[in-house]
Amino acid sequence: MKFSLFLSLTFVSGLLSTMDADETKAGDAKAHKYTNRLAKEKSPYLIQHQHNPVDWYPWGDEAFEKARKENKPIFLSIGYSTCHWCHVMERESFENEEIGKYLNEHFVSIKLDREERPDVDNIYMTAMQALQMGGGWPLNVFMTADRKPFFGGTYWPPESQGGRPGFKQVLEHIAELWETKQKEILENADQIAGELKKFTQKSAIAAGVAPVAITAMEVTAKQISSQYDAVNGGFSGAPKFPQPQMVSLVLQNAARNGDQAAIDQVLFTCRKMAAGGMYDQIGGGFARYSVDDKWLVPHFEKMLYDNAQLIDLYLDAYLISGDIQYANVARDVLRYVLRDMTNEGGGFYSAEDADSEGKEGKFYCWTKKELQELLTEDEFALVVTYYGVTDSGNFVDHSDPDPLPNLNVLSVIDLDRKLSGSEAGLLASARKKMFDRQAKRVRPHLDDKVLGSWNGMMLGAVSRAAIVLDDPSYLAAARKNLAFLKEKLWDPKTKTLYHRWRDGERDTTQILATYANVLAGVIDLYEATLEPEHLEFALAVNEQMIARFYDSEEGGFYQSAGTDDLLFRVKNDYDGAEPSGNSVAVGALLKLSAITDNSEFKAEALKTVNLFAERINEAGQALPMMLQSLPMLFGEPMRVVITGDPSSPEAHALVRAAQSTYRPDKVILGNAGPVEAFAKTLKSMDDKPTAYVCSGTACKPPTQDGATVRKHLAMAKSE
Repeated sequence: MKFSLFLSLTFVSGLLSTMDADETKAGDAKAHKYTNRLAKEKSPYLIQHQHNPVDWYPWGDEAFEKARKENKPIFLSIGYSTCHWCHVMERESFENEEIGKYLNEHFVSIKLDREERPDVDNIYMTAMQALQMGGGWPLNVFMTADRKPFFGGTYWPPESQGGRPGFKQVLEHIAELWETKQKEILENADQIAGELKKFTQKSAIAAGVAPVAITAMEVTAKQISSQYDAVNGGFSGAPKFPQPQMVSLVLQNAARNGDQAAIDQVLFTCRKMAAGGMYDQIGGGFARYSVDDKWLVPHFEKMLYDNAQLIDLYLDAYLISGDIQYANVARDVLRYVLRDMTNEGGGFYSAEDADSEGKEGKFYCWTKKELQELLTEDEFALVVTYYGVTDSGNFVDHSDPDPLPNLNVLSVIDLDRKLSGSEAGLLASARKKMFDRQAKRVRPHLDDKVLGSWNGMMLGAVSRAAIVLDDPSYLAAARKNLAFLKEKLWDPKTKTLYHRWRDGERDTTQILATYANVLAGVIDLYEATLEPEHLEFALAVNEQMIARFYDSEEGGFYQSAGTDDLLFRVKNDYDGAEPSGNSVAVGALLKLSAITDNSEFKAEALKTVNLFAERINEAGQALPMMLQSLPMLFGEPMRVVITGDPSSPEAHALVRAAQSTYRPDKVILGNAGPVEAFAKTLKSMDDKPTAYVCSGTACKPPTQDGATVRKHLAMAKSE
C-alpha cells in the first residue's frame, strides 16, 4: 500500500514497541450478572455482548459525548456475530471481570457490527492496515472522542504470551500514555486522520495518469492467471479464499481471447473448491475460506455473500463447459440457502457461525468411530475412502484450550474417481444418514438479520439460476425475496432503501452497497422475467443511488450517504470478499444504459471507472469486478430483445436460450415498459414471441429458435 501514514505513529509505536497485532462463544455470562446497553440493540453481534462486564456502548453520540466529558479515549471493537476469533476474544477478555473493570475505568468502550456499518468499519480497517497494525476481525481501535484513531490491532490474548502482548497489557500501556502523553497522542491522531483522509479521497484523473483502457482487463487477468496453483487450483497460497470475482475475471478474459488454458484453470479451481472441506459435502454451501492451500480445512462460518457469488461462478463454469457437475454445485448451494438461510417471508439471512456449542466445526466434523456406528459396513468403507476419513482426523481447533479429538472434515480425495452405479447409491444413502444425524446436533448460531446488500447479491444469483437451470422454484424464491425487500426495506413515499431488517425493525443507515446490489439483483430478475415492473423498480432505486451517493463533480460513489457520525466519507475502491459498491454500481449502470438507451448512465459509469484509473492501472487485482464491466463500457453490449408476452412459454424458452449462453456483456429485455425506444419498434413474427439479437443499431435476423439465439450470442476471439 503506497501510504506513509504509519510514520506519524512513530511516537505511539515507539512506546508500544513490544506489541504486535495479528488476525487470527462461550456461553452466556454466569446468571447474567451484568447487562449493558447492548441489550436494546437489534444486531445479533451486539446482543452477544449484552452480558459482558464491559460497559459497552453502541456506535453513536452518547459514547463520544461521554468520552469528551470524562476525557477518556475510545476503545472501539468491531466484529460480526459469526466471527470465530471474535468469540475467542470475548471468551478470553470481554467476559473477564478484571479486564472489564479496567476498560470501564479508563476507556469508553464501543461495540460495532461491521455488517451493519460497513462504512465505519472500512475507515478504521483502512487506518489499521495503513498503520501496519494488521487487518481482520475482531478489529480493535483506540481513538479520540472526535473519532480519530491512534492505535489498534486485531486479536490479542488476555495475557502476554510468546512475545505477543496481552490485551490487559495493551490497555495498561494506552491508559498510561493517555495520562502522561495525551497532547502528543492528540497531535498524532490529528496527523493520522489528515493523512488517512488524503489517502482515501479520490479525485478525477490526475495529471499524468492514463485513463482506463480495455487492455487493463487482459493485463490484470493474466497477472492473476500467473499466480495459479496448478496442484490445488486457486490463485493464491494459504489461507485460500474463493475470490469469485478474480476467478470470474480470468474466465471472462479467457473466453474473449479463446484462451483454453486459462478457462481450464478456472474449471479446475471450481472442481477443487467443491471437492474440498471448504464445501459442506453433506449440507451444501461454502464456508468463508480454507486455512490451508488444499481447500481442505475450512474456517467453518458460512456467509450469504460468498455463496451468492459462488452460485454465479458455478453457473458460468457450467455455461462455458457444458459440464453438469458445475450446475449441480450451484443447485446444492441453492438447496442450502433456501433450506437454512431463508426466512418465512423470503428474506435471506446473513450467516451461520463456525462454532457450535463453543467448538469450531463441531456441527460439520465426524470421527471415524461415529461414522462406523452410523453407517452400514459397505457405506462406511466407501465414505472412508471417498472422503478421506482417518482415525486421527484432519482438523484441530488450536484456538480452543480443550479441542475435540480425531475430527474429520469431509473432502473428496480423488477428483478423478468415477463411482459405479452401486457406489453412487451407497454414497447417497450414507449422505442421507449423515444429514439426518447432523440435523440432531446443535446447529451453529444463525445471524438472522436481513441485509439489503447481501440479499441483492443472492436475489441476482437465484434469478439467474432459475433460468439457466430451468427451475421455477428458484424464480418463485426470487420474486418472494424482492417482495420482502420492498415491504421491509423500501419506503415508497421517500424512495429510501434501508440497509438492515431484523426482528420487525429496519435501521436508518444509508449504504451504497445496499442500493447497488439490490439494483443489480432486480435487473437480473428483470432479465429472467422481462416483467416491466421490475425494470421500473430498478430505475427508481438507481435514481436514488445517484442522488444519494454519486459525486457528479469528480465521479464515483461514496460508500455512505452522509458524514454525521463518520470521520469522513469514503469512495471504496476494493473488491474483496464482497465487491465494492462502486464496482457493482458501474455494472448495473451499464446494464441499465443498454436496456433503456440512457447515455447518462454510461457516462456516470465511465466517470466512476476513470476515478479509479491510477488504482486500476497500478493494481488492477484490487478491482476485478469493475474490470469485468470494461467490455460493456468500451464496446457495444449485445442486446437480446424478446417481443411479445413475457409470461408465455415461448418467451421463456427464448429467455432461457439467451441466459444459457456465456456472454457477460449482454442484456436481455422485452419491448414493453421503460425500455429503449428501438426495442419498442420490434415486432413479433406470426404473433409469437420473437428474439432480436442486436449490437448498436445492427440486428441479426429475428428468430423464434433458441439454438439460433445461442449461435448469435456465441463469443468470438477478442470480441
